[in-house]
Amino acid sequence: MILINIGDELLIGQVVNTNAAYVGRQLSAAGFELTGVVTVGDSGDAIRAALEEAFRHTDTVLMTGGLGPTKDDITKKVVCDLFHRELVMDEAVLKHVTDIFAARGMALTETNREQALVPSGCTVLTNVLGTAPGLWLEEGGKVLIVLPGVPFEMERLLDEEALPRLKERDTRHHAILYKVLQCTNITESGLSDLLEPYEQQLPAGFKLAYLPVPGIIRLRLTAQGDNKERLAALMDEQFAKLKEAAGSYAFTDEDLPMQAVVGKLLVKTGRKVATAESCTGGRIANLLTSVPGSSRYFEGSMVSYSNEVKRDLLNVREDNLKRRGAVSEEVVSDMALNAMGLFDVDYAVATSGIAGPDGGTEQKPVGTVWIAVATPTRLATNLFHFGSRTGRAQIVERAAHAALNMLRIEIEKDLR
Repeated sequence: MILINIGDELLIGQVVNTNAAYVGRQLSAAGFELTGVVTVGDSGDAIRAALEEAFRHTDTVLMTGGLGPTKDDITKKVVCDLFHRELVMDEAVLKHVTDIFAARGMALTETNREQALVPSGCTVLTNVLGTAPGLWLEEGGKVLIVLPGVPFEMERLLDEEALPRLKERDTRHHAILYKVLQCTNITESGLSDLLEPYEQQLPAGFKLAYLPVPGIIRLRLTAQGDNKERLAALMDEQFAKLKEAAGSYAFTDEDLPMQAVVGKLLVKTGRKVATAESCTGGRIANLLTSVPGSSRYFEGSMVSYSNEVKRDLLNVREDNLKRRGAVSEEVVSDMALNAMGLFDVDYAVATSGIAGPDGGTEQKPVGTVWIAVATPTRLATNLFHFGSRTGRAQIVERAAHAALNMLRIEIEKDLR
Protein backbone atom coordinates (compact mmCIF):
# COMPACT_ATOMS: atom_id res chain seq x y z
CA MET A 1 0.00 0.00 0.00
CA ILE A 2 1.16 3.54 -0.77
CA LEU A 3 0.16 6.71 1.10
CA ILE A 4 -0.18 10.04 -0.70
CA ASN A 5 -0.42 13.19 1.42
CA ILE A 6 -1.62 16.34 -0.33
CA GLY A 7 -0.91 19.93 0.68
CA ASP A 8 1.45 22.79 -0.10
CA GLU A 9 1.65 23.41 3.65
CA LEU A 10 3.32 20.01 4.08
CA LEU A 11 5.90 20.65 1.37
CA ILE A 12 7.01 24.03 2.73
CA GLY A 13 7.17 22.79 6.32
CA GLN A 14 4.38 25.05 7.55
CA VAL A 15 2.54 22.00 8.91
CA VAL A 16 4.17 18.84 10.24
CA ASN A 17 2.89 15.73 8.45
CA THR A 18 1.54 13.87 11.47
CA ASN A 19 -0.92 12.01 9.26
CA ALA A 20 1.84 9.91 7.71
CA ALA A 21 3.08 8.76 11.11
CA TYR A 22 -0.43 7.91 12.30
CA VAL A 23 -1.35 6.01 9.14
CA GLY A 24 1.90 4.05 9.29
CA ARG A 25 1.32 3.00 12.90
CA GLN A 26 -2.29 1.99 12.36
CA LEU A 27 -1.68 0.07 9.13
CA SER A 28 1.25 -1.79 10.63
CA ALA A 29 -0.72 -2.73 13.74
CA ALA A 30 -3.50 -4.05 11.49
CA GLY A 31 -1.09 -6.17 9.46
CA PHE A 32 -0.88 -4.02 6.32
CA GLU A 33 2.50 -3.06 4.90
CA LEU A 34 2.97 0.55 3.85
CA THR A 35 5.63 0.49 1.13
CA GLY A 36 5.83 4.20 0.36
CA VAL A 37 4.79 7.69 1.44
CA VAL A 38 4.51 10.49 -1.12
CA THR A 39 3.81 14.16 -0.43
CA VAL A 40 2.56 16.41 -3.23
CA GLY A 41 1.32 19.97 -3.45
CA ASP A 42 -2.12 21.30 -4.33
CA SER A 43 -1.63 20.77 -8.04
CA GLY A 44 -3.93 18.68 -10.20
CA ASP A 45 -1.08 17.49 -12.39
CA ALA A 46 1.03 16.53 -9.36
CA ILE A 47 -1.82 14.64 -7.70
CA ARG A 48 -2.67 12.75 -10.87
CA ALA A 49 0.97 11.87 -11.54
CA ALA A 50 1.37 10.62 -7.97
CA LEU A 51 -1.73 8.45 -8.26
CA GLU A 52 -0.73 6.96 -11.60
CA GLU A 53 2.77 6.19 -10.35
CA ALA A 54 1.47 4.68 -7.10
CA PHE A 55 -0.94 2.36 -8.89
CA ARG A 56 1.92 1.07 -11.03
CA HIS A 57 3.42 -0.38 -7.84
CA THR A 58 0.42 -1.32 -5.70
CA ASP A 59 -3.25 -2.19 -5.86
CA THR A 60 -4.20 -0.04 -2.87
CA VAL A 61 -3.58 3.69 -2.42
CA LEU A 62 -4.61 5.78 0.56
CA MET A 63 -4.69 9.54 0.03
CA THR A 64 -5.22 12.36 2.54
CA GLY A 65 -6.02 16.02 1.97
CA GLY A 66 -7.56 18.26 -0.66
CA LEU A 67 -11.19 17.53 0.22
CA GLY A 68 -12.07 20.92 1.73
CA PRO A 69 -14.39 23.59 0.33
CA THR A 70 -11.75 26.01 -0.95
CA LYS A 71 -10.48 26.38 -4.51
CA ASP A 72 -7.16 24.69 -3.76
CA ASP A 73 -8.98 21.52 -2.67
CA ILE A 74 -9.07 19.69 -6.01
CA THR A 75 -8.66 16.04 -5.05
CA LYS A 76 -12.20 14.98 -6.01
CA LYS A 77 -11.90 16.55 -9.47
CA VAL A 78 -8.60 14.78 -10.12
CA VAL A 79 -10.03 11.45 -8.95
CA CYS A 80 -13.04 11.84 -11.25
CA ASP A 81 -10.79 12.62 -14.20
CA LEU A 82 -8.51 9.66 -13.51
CA PHE A 83 -11.30 7.14 -12.94
CA HIS A 84 -13.61 8.58 -15.61
CA ARG A 85 -16.32 9.46 -13.11
CA GLU A 86 -18.46 12.54 -12.60
CA LEU A 87 -19.27 14.46 -9.44
CA VAL A 88 -22.79 13.78 -8.18
CA MET A 89 -24.68 15.14 -5.18
CA ASP A 90 -24.92 12.73 -2.26
CA GLU A 91 -28.11 13.60 -0.40
CA ALA A 92 -27.01 11.97 2.87
CA VAL A 93 -23.80 14.01 2.90
CA LEU A 94 -25.73 17.17 1.99
CA LYS A 95 -28.08 16.66 4.92
CA HIS A 96 -25.11 16.06 7.23
CA VAL A 97 -23.41 19.28 6.08
CA THR A 98 -26.69 21.23 6.31
CA ASP A 99 -27.29 19.99 9.86
CA ILE A 100 -23.77 20.98 10.93
CA PHE A 101 -24.22 24.54 9.67
CA ALA A 102 -27.71 24.80 11.15
CA ALA A 103 -26.38 23.71 14.56
CA ARG A 104 -23.81 26.48 14.34
CA GLY A 105 -26.40 29.04 13.33
CA MET A 106 -24.70 29.60 9.99
CA ALA A 107 -26.14 29.83 6.48
CA LEU A 108 -25.15 27.10 4.03
CA THR A 109 -23.36 28.61 1.02
CA GLU A 110 -23.06 27.11 -2.44
CA THR A 111 -19.40 26.39 -1.74
CA ASN A 112 -20.40 24.42 1.34
CA ARG A 113 -23.00 22.50 -0.66
CA GLU A 114 -20.21 21.32 -2.95
CA GLN A 115 -18.80 19.36 -0.01
CA ALA A 116 -21.59 16.87 -0.73
CA LEU A 117 -20.42 16.26 -4.30
CA VAL A 118 -18.73 12.87 -4.60
CA PRO A 119 -17.40 10.77 -7.52
CA SER A 120 -20.15 8.63 -9.02
CA GLY A 121 -20.09 4.99 -8.00
CA CYS A 122 -17.91 5.53 -4.93
CA THR A 123 -18.63 4.41 -1.37
CA VAL A 124 -18.99 7.38 0.96
CA LEU A 125 -17.19 7.11 4.29
CA THR A 126 -19.27 9.19 6.69
CA ASN A 127 -17.26 11.91 8.44
CA VAL A 128 -19.16 12.58 11.66
CA LEU A 129 -16.50 15.07 12.79
CA GLY A 130 -16.46 17.33 9.72
CA THR A 131 -18.07 18.27 6.44
CA ALA A 132 -15.72 16.50 4.00
CA PRO A 133 -16.66 12.83 3.52
CA GLY A 134 -14.12 10.11 2.96
CA LEU A 135 -14.25 8.20 -0.31
CA TRP A 136 -13.70 4.56 -1.26
CA LEU A 137 -13.34 3.72 -4.96
CA GLU A 138 -12.76 0.31 -6.52
CA GLU A 139 -12.01 -0.34 -10.16
CA GLY A 140 -10.20 -3.16 -11.94
CA GLY A 141 -9.05 -4.77 -8.72
CA LYS A 142 -7.53 -1.51 -7.45
CA VAL A 143 -8.71 0.47 -4.42
CA LEU A 144 -8.36 4.19 -3.76
CA ILE A 145 -9.21 5.52 -0.30
CA VAL A 146 -9.42 9.30 0.05
CA LEU A 147 -9.59 10.84 3.52
CA PRO A 148 -9.64 14.47 4.75
CA GLY A 149 -6.33 16.01 5.72
CA VAL A 150 -7.54 17.35 9.09
CA PRO A 151 -5.78 14.96 11.51
CA PHE A 152 -8.59 14.18 13.95
CA GLU A 153 -11.06 13.67 11.10
CA MET A 154 -8.61 11.49 9.17
CA GLU A 155 -7.79 9.37 12.22
CA ARG A 156 -11.44 8.61 12.99
CA LEU A 157 -12.24 7.74 9.36
CA LEU A 158 -9.18 5.53 9.05
CA ASP A 159 -9.87 3.61 12.26
CA GLU A 160 -13.63 3.25 12.03
CA GLU A 161 -14.33 3.24 8.29
CA ALA A 162 -11.30 2.46 6.11
CA LEU A 163 -9.45 -0.16 8.17
CA PRO A 164 -12.50 -2.39 8.78
CA ARG A 165 -13.18 -2.40 5.02
CA LEU A 166 -9.54 -3.20 4.26
CA LYS A 167 -9.58 -6.11 6.72
CA GLU A 168 -12.79 -7.48 5.24
CA ARG A 169 -11.35 -7.22 1.73
CA ASP A 170 -7.96 -8.77 2.57
CA THR A 171 -8.27 -12.44 3.56
CA ARG A 172 -4.56 -13.21 3.75
CA HIS A 173 -4.31 -12.33 7.47
CA HIS A 174 -0.76 -11.07 7.02
CA ALA A 175 0.82 -10.11 10.35
CA ILE A 176 3.33 -7.36 11.10
CA LEU A 177 4.75 -7.21 14.62
CA TYR A 178 7.37 -4.96 16.16
CA LYS A 179 9.03 -4.33 19.49
CA VAL A 180 11.32 -1.53 20.60
CA LEU A 181 14.43 -1.67 22.75
CA GLN A 182 16.02 1.64 23.78
CA CYS A 183 19.75 2.04 24.36
CA THR A 184 21.98 4.84 25.59
CA ASN A 185 25.64 5.63 26.38
CA ILE A 186 26.81 4.20 23.05
CA THR A 187 27.10 5.56 19.52
CA GLU A 188 24.95 4.26 16.69
CA SER A 189 27.98 2.83 14.91
CA GLY A 190 29.25 1.26 18.12
CA LEU A 191 25.90 -0.36 18.75
CA SER A 192 25.76 -1.59 15.18
CA ASP A 193 29.16 -3.26 15.57
CA LEU A 194 28.05 -4.81 18.86
CA LEU A 195 24.85 -6.22 17.35
CA GLU A 196 26.32 -7.44 14.06
CA PRO A 197 26.41 -11.12 15.11
CA TYR A 198 22.83 -10.87 16.32
CA GLU A 199 21.63 -9.34 13.06
CA GLN A 200 23.36 -12.05 11.04
CA GLN A 201 21.31 -14.77 12.75
CA LEU A 202 17.90 -13.09 12.30
CA PRO A 203 15.34 -15.38 10.64
CA ALA A 204 13.67 -14.51 7.34
CA GLY A 205 11.01 -11.85 7.75
CA PHE A 206 12.83 -10.12 10.62
CA LYS A 207 14.51 -6.72 10.37
CA LEU A 208 16.32 -4.52 12.89
CA ALA A 209 16.19 -0.73 12.46
CA TYR A 210 18.25 1.92 14.28
CA LEU A 211 16.31 5.07 15.20
CA PRO A 212 18.56 7.59 16.95
CA VAL A 213 17.36 10.66 18.84
CA PRO A 214 19.51 12.90 21.08
CA GLY A 215 21.25 10.64 23.58
CA ILE A 216 19.17 7.56 22.75
CA ILE A 217 19.10 4.86 20.07
CA ARG A 218 15.76 3.12 19.60
CA LEU A 219 16.08 -0.37 18.17
CA ARG A 220 12.93 -1.49 16.37
CA LEU A 221 12.68 -5.21 15.68
CA THR A 222 10.06 -5.88 13.00
CA ALA A 223 8.69 -9.25 11.91
CA GLN A 224 6.34 -10.18 9.08
CA GLY A 225 4.58 -13.46 8.44
CA ASP A 226 1.30 -15.21 7.74
CA ASN A 227 0.76 -16.94 11.09
CA LYS A 228 0.42 -14.33 13.84
CA GLU A 229 0.66 -16.76 16.76
CA ARG A 230 3.80 -18.46 15.45
CA LEU A 231 5.29 -15.07 14.55
CA ALA A 232 4.61 -13.71 18.05
CA ALA A 233 6.43 -16.64 19.66
CA LEU A 234 9.42 -16.17 17.37
CA MET A 235 9.38 -12.43 18.05
CA ASP A 236 9.57 -13.03 21.82
CA GLU A 237 12.53 -15.36 21.28
CA GLN A 238 14.41 -12.93 19.04
CA PHE A 239 13.66 -9.93 21.25
CA ALA A 240 15.07 -11.73 24.28
CA LYS A 241 18.24 -12.38 22.28
CA LEU A 242 18.39 -8.70 21.30
CA LYS A 243 18.19 -7.56 24.92
CA GLU A 244 20.95 -9.98 25.86
CA ALA A 245 23.13 -8.75 22.99
CA ALA A 246 22.60 -5.07 23.87
CA GLY A 247 23.51 -5.75 27.49
CA SER A 248 23.83 -2.80 29.85
CA TYR A 249 23.33 -0.28 27.06
CA ALA A 250 19.61 -1.14 26.98
CA PHE A 251 17.55 0.79 29.53
CA THR A 252 13.94 -0.04 28.61
CA ASP A 253 11.96 -2.36 26.38
CA GLU A 254 9.02 0.04 26.31
CA ASP A 255 8.51 2.41 23.40
CA LEU A 256 8.38 5.48 25.65
CA PRO A 257 10.32 8.76 25.64
CA MET A 258 12.94 9.15 28.36
CA GLN A 259 10.78 11.55 30.37
CA ALA A 260 8.02 8.93 30.56
CA VAL A 261 10.52 6.26 31.64
CA VAL A 262 11.76 8.59 34.38
CA GLY A 263 8.19 9.39 35.38
CA LYS A 264 7.31 5.72 35.81
CA LEU A 265 10.37 5.22 38.00
CA LEU A 266 9.45 8.20 40.18
CA VAL A 267 5.90 6.91 40.58
CA LYS A 268 7.28 3.49 41.49
CA THR A 269 9.55 4.94 44.17
CA GLY A 270 7.06 7.54 45.38
CA ARG A 271 9.71 10.25 45.13
CA LYS A 272 9.75 13.75 43.71
CA VAL A 273 12.04 15.81 41.52
CA ALA A 274 12.80 19.45 40.69
CA THR A 275 15.16 21.13 38.25
CA ALA A 276 17.55 24.06 38.36
CA GLU A 277 18.39 24.94 34.77
CA SER A 278 20.68 27.42 33.12
CA CYS A 279 21.65 26.55 29.54
CA THR A 280 18.62 24.27 29.05
CA GLY A 281 16.27 27.14 29.88
CA GLY A 282 13.52 24.99 31.38
CA ARG A 283 13.59 22.28 28.70
CA ILE A 284 14.04 19.47 31.24
CA ALA A 285 11.03 20.72 33.20
CA ASN A 286 9.09 20.99 29.95
CA LEU A 287 9.86 17.37 29.06
CA LEU A 288 8.97 16.07 32.51
CA THR A 289 5.66 17.93 32.63
CA SER A 290 4.71 16.78 29.12
CA VAL A 291 3.87 13.41 30.67
CA PRO A 292 0.28 13.05 31.93
CA GLY A 293 0.22 12.67 35.71
CA SER A 294 3.60 14.37 36.20
CA SER A 295 2.15 16.43 39.06
CA ARG A 296 2.54 13.31 41.16
CA TYR A 297 6.32 13.63 41.12
CA PHE A 298 7.38 17.00 39.66
CA GLU A 299 7.53 19.89 42.12
CA GLY A 300 8.94 22.80 40.12
CA SER A 301 11.86 24.40 38.36
CA MET A 302 14.07 27.44 38.57
CA VAL A 303 15.62 28.78 35.38
CA SER A 304 18.68 30.45 36.86
CA TYR A 305 20.15 31.94 33.73
CA SER A 306 22.17 34.79 35.22
CA ASN A 307 24.88 34.54 37.83
CA GLU A 308 22.85 36.88 40.05
CA VAL A 309 19.89 34.47 40.11
CA LYS A 310 22.21 31.54 40.72
CA ARG A 311 23.73 33.39 43.66
CA ASP A 312 20.71 35.18 45.16
CA LEU A 313 17.95 32.59 44.68
CA LEU A 314 19.80 29.28 44.42
CA ASN A 315 22.50 30.21 46.93
CA VAL A 316 25.33 29.24 44.61
CA ARG A 317 28.54 30.24 46.35
CA GLU A 318 30.04 33.47 45.08
CA ASP A 319 33.50 31.99 45.37
CA ASN A 320 32.60 29.16 42.97
CA LEU A 321 31.12 31.59 40.45
CA LYS A 322 34.21 33.79 40.51
CA ARG A 323 36.94 31.17 40.65
CA ARG A 324 35.39 28.33 38.62
CA GLY A 325 32.88 30.16 36.44
CA ALA A 326 29.17 29.45 35.91
CA VAL A 327 29.96 26.48 33.68
CA SER A 328 31.74 24.31 36.19
CA GLU A 329 31.27 21.22 38.30
CA GLU A 330 31.28 23.26 41.50
CA VAL A 331 28.51 25.62 40.38
CA VAL A 332 26.24 22.92 38.91
CA SER A 333 26.72 20.91 42.12
CA ASP A 334 25.62 23.89 44.23
CA MET A 335 22.61 24.34 41.95
CA ALA A 336 21.45 20.74 42.30
CA LEU A 337 22.03 20.44 46.05
CA ASN A 338 20.40 23.75 46.86
CA ALA A 339 17.45 23.09 44.55
CA MET A 340 16.80 19.82 46.37
CA GLY A 341 16.45 21.75 49.62
CA LEU A 342 14.59 24.69 48.09
CA PHE A 343 11.88 22.51 46.56
CA ASP A 344 12.02 19.83 49.29
CA VAL A 345 12.40 16.97 46.83
CA ASP A 346 14.26 13.66 46.67
CA TYR A 347 16.06 14.41 43.39
CA ALA A 348 17.21 17.62 41.75
CA VAL A 349 18.72 18.02 38.29
CA ALA A 350 20.90 20.98 37.37
CA THR A 351 22.52 22.14 34.13
CA SER A 352 24.98 24.86 33.25
CA GLY A 353 26.69 25.19 29.90
CA ILE A 354 27.38 27.12 26.72
CA ALA A 355 24.70 26.58 24.10
CA GLY A 356 26.16 29.14 21.69
CA PRO A 357 26.59 30.29 19.10
CA ASP A 358 28.71 32.73 21.12
CA GLY A 359 30.24 32.59 24.58
CA GLY A 360 32.69 29.74 24.08
CA THR A 361 36.38 29.84 24.99
CA GLU A 362 39.33 27.60 24.27
CA GLN A 363 38.93 26.00 27.70
CA LYS A 364 35.12 25.86 27.50
CA PRO A 365 34.02 25.75 23.87
CA VAL A 366 30.41 25.98 22.70
CA GLY A 367 28.65 22.73 23.52
CA THR A 368 30.29 22.33 26.93
CA VAL A 369 27.68 21.39 29.53
CA TRP A 370 27.97 20.35 33.16
CA ILE A 371 25.08 18.33 34.58
CA ALA A 372 24.47 17.34 38.20
CA VAL A 373 21.88 15.11 39.84
CA ALA A 374 21.48 15.37 43.60
CA THR A 375 19.95 12.41 45.46
CA PRO A 376 19.26 11.78 49.17
CA THR A 377 22.64 10.06 49.59
CA ARG A 378 24.96 11.20 46.77
CA LEU A 379 25.73 13.71 44.07
CA ALA A 380 26.42 12.65 40.46
CA THR A 381 28.11 15.03 38.03
CA ASN A 382 29.14 14.70 34.39
CA LEU A 383 30.85 16.92 31.85
CA PHE A 384 29.52 16.73 28.29
CA HIS A 385 30.90 18.12 25.06
CA PHE A 386 28.05 18.26 22.57
CA GLY A 387 30.03 20.15 19.92
CA SER A 388 29.29 23.44 18.25
CA ARG A 389 28.29 22.28 14.77
CA THR A 390 24.90 20.92 15.79
CA GLY A 391 23.62 24.37 16.74
CA ARG A 392 22.05 25.88 19.83
CA ALA A 393 18.73 24.04 19.72
CA GLN A 394 20.39 20.63 19.40
CA ILE A 395 22.82 21.35 22.24
CA VAL A 396 19.90 22.25 24.51
CA GLU A 397 17.96 19.15 23.44
CA ARG A 398 20.92 16.81 23.88
CA ALA A 399 21.72 18.31 27.28
CA ALA A 400 18.13 17.91 28.46
CA HIS A 401 18.01 14.26 27.42
CA ALA A 402 21.42 13.58 28.94
CA ALA A 403 20.19 15.07 32.21
CA LEU A 404 17.08 12.89 32.19
CA ASN A 405 19.22 9.84 31.53
CA MET A 406 21.48 10.70 34.46
CA LEU A 407 18.39 11.07 36.63
CA ARG A 408 17.13 7.67 35.44
CA ILE A 409 20.42 6.02 36.35
CA GLU A 410 20.38 7.49 39.86
CA ILE A 411 16.77 6.47 40.52
CA GLU A 412 17.52 2.92 39.35
CA LYS A 413 20.47 2.77 41.74
CA ASP A 414 18.03 3.47 44.58
CA LEU A 415 15.82 0.61 43.41
CA ARG A 416 18.55 -2.00 43.68
